Amino acid sequence: MASASAAARTPIGDGQVKATRRRRGEPRRLLLESARELFSRQGYATTSTREIADHAGVSETLMFRYFRSKAGLFREALVVPFIEYVETLNAKWKSGELDTLSDEGFARQLVGDLFDLFRENRGLVVMLWAADGQNPKDLVDTGIFEIERELKVLAKLGEVETLRRHSHPLYRHDLATRSMLAMVAGMAVFGKAFYGKRPPSRNAIVEELTQSVLYGRKYREH
Repeated sequence: MASASAAARTPIGDGQVKATRRRRGEPRRLLLESARELFSRQGYATTSTREIADHAGVSETLMFRYFRSKAGLFREALVVPFIEYVETLNAKWKSGELDTLSDEGFARQLVGDLFDLFRENRGLVVMLWAADGQNPKDLVDTGIFEIERELKVLAKLGEVETLRRHSHPLYRHDLATRSMLAMVAGMAVFGKAFYGKRPPSRNAIVEELTQSVLYGRKYREH
């Protein structure tokens, strides 16, 4: 397969072809999209770099030039978006941008953002579920261990925010944060086999999760 950096050739009639070039960054974007889709559908271990490159319409050589390895591609496609989300949320929280939200508004935004993130990056959830049985080197190279650091950031943010809003911390806040993430992740990746032939809308699921998280915590606080 020709390199994606080379000119592509599109038929224009009468046996002639027109040379076209992909926009700068387009091959990388296509590789990331294909990686997210295939890792989510097939899992990390059974997805090959050749499959990802072919699915993206990009040469495998160029893929390695961008990401060096399958593990590097997985990290960029699935782990980095989660890290970036947590760091962006933390920056917004530190700036006071979220202070005007009510308890329910804060919970709804957090749950909704996490739901969308996990739904778009199902392969990350699958990898986390299977992590205990994975090769330790793969876990390091794919960046899965970096998720632990971001979970601690989320837990700390939630702990301090709860204290600010309600003047007392939530019991075992770290575990409470992880249970919330697990619930949101599960609801995001399940499909018709779980929801039935007519799955509820994204907004309906997010609202149910929001109420469960918000009022489940309030009950425990009392």
